[in-house]
Amino acid sequence: MYWPALRPFARGKTEVAATEGDPFSAFRREMDRLVDSFGREFGWPAPSQAGAMAPSIDVSETDSEIKVEAELPGVDQKDVEVVVSDNVLTIKGEKKSEKEEKKKDYHLVERSYGGFARSVTLPFAAEPDKAKASFKNGVLTVTLPKPPEMKAKAKKIAIRAD
Repeated sequence: MYWPALRPFARGKTEVAATEGDPFSAFRREMDRLVDSFGREFGWPAPSQAGAMAPSIDVSETDSEIKVEAELPGVDQKDVEVVVSDNVLTIKGEKKSEKEEKKKDYHLVERSYGGFARSVTLPFAAEPDKAKASFKNGVLTVTLPKPPEMKAKAKKIAIRAD
């Protein structure tokens, strides 16, 4: 048996040697997917995003407005900025945390911080003066009223039998 063929990395290369039907390649892809998805339920960025935090958002629409809700756990309201420019809503800010623990045998200080930004393209040019934002329990809610020409006018359509 030729042992170098069993190594996942060739000397001097950083790519995995993959072949069709190779169970190790399938295992490697699955492990990469698992590592990338790890921590998403805690709001952590995927390792492939290297320091970029993008908050989870929900966008809902009614006949008269668009509502954007952003989950910002552990972020203070004073560290969040909401900007509306033409048809783009941008939520940006910074998350900071510091923990200090002093015991008889040790002194522990942990600090973490990072910036985030998330933009949503709107189907209309929003009026910043009419936008409303509220922050409660780590959830930012931004409400943007639709301009009169965008408000849906529902009309019932008759269905014909053929």
